[in-house]
Amino acid sequence: MKSMIIRSLILLTTALFLTSTGAAERASKEEAVAMVKKAVAYYKKNGRDKALTAFSDDKGQFRDRELFLVVLDDGGQVLAHSALPKMIGANISEMKDSNGVFITKGFYKAVKNSSHGWSDEYVFTNPHTKTMEKKHTYVEKVDNLLIACGVYK
Repeated sequence: MKSMIIRSLILLTTALFLTSTGAAERASKEEAVAMVKKAVAYYKKNGRDKALTAFSDDKGQFRDRELFLVVLDDGGQVLAHSALPKMIGANISEMKDSNGVFITKGFYKAVKNSSHGWSDEYVFTNPHTKTMEKKHTYVEKVDNLLIACGVYK
């Protein structure tokens, strides 16, 4: 009986540990905002060319778990992408998610009346889990650029 109780406690402790560890790996909205603020500061300090290079490094300081940067010009062209560098140069102004939501238009809408804001929810592949998940993205406008970073729900 005693060994059964001990085994149950070990299993319960292990389950709680695994659950809390998985939750801790998820990025928060505050971390997405901090990533964009860090990118804006880097851009202002180092200039456009150096910043876009740093923002496009998929193993660099602007990539953390499922957090990554997307930088667009005012026409919807991807200038930097720290999760999918192959997207650089693509115009995604009309890109929709699998539910028909215009992703990029949501970014521009988020900064329409301010220099920063959150886009509407859409679905996108989480590079950390490799699954489609709901996403909410924080965007800041700097010069003619949009710098965005989102979190998955």
